[in-house]
Amino acid sequence: MQALYDPLTRIGHEPDAFEAFYRDHLEAVQRFVARRVGDSHLAADLTADVFLAAIDSAHTYTPGRGPVVAWLYGVGRHTIAAEVRRHARDLHAVRRISGHRLLDTASLARIDERLDAERESRRLYQALDGLSGDDRRLLEMVALDGLSVADAARSLGVKPATARVRLHRSPARLTATLRRTEPDPGRVGALTQEVAL
Repeated sequence: MQALYDPLTRIGHEPDAFEAFYRDHLEAVQRFVARRVGDSHLAADLTADVFLAAIDSAHTYTPGRGPVVAWLYGVGRHTIAAEVRRHARDLHAVRRISGHRLLDTASLARIDERLDAERESRRLYQALDGLSGDDRRLLEMVALDGLSVADAARSLGVKPATARVRLHRSPARLTATLRRTEPDPGRVGALTQEVAL
């Protein structure tokens, strides 16, 4: 499928290229969004927004900096951050807009299932707030989004050795944060096992 959207800018003006790109990456983007938000309507909107933003910023993709999915996760981070800023400026308006999207019952049920499946990941994200921004982004990309250390390091503009050192420190900090908020040590172990490297 890579040939259909190489260069990636073809997705903006060739429907077949965009369709292939969308099919290839929809599940990864849905998981990425579901780990970060808990509302099914907002998750559906943000998933669509990530693909729209990908079309607009396709010219920024550089193959040498890592795989397309790593770049797409970067687009997703920016898209979600923009939503958080809009939400902070006008909470009421954002809820009205995102809450009135019309979805059929089956689509809403699939989104709810995805949100349920990612509930524990969202708990990890709350604990990740205790890490520095760079350490958090690196840990997210490797442990939760499934990128290799080298790809995540390239995507973030750091050396792989630096990334490995940061990844070595982060799980202990994350475990300490989870223990402060969760009285069941077995549950903490299960959660942090996801991010053990």
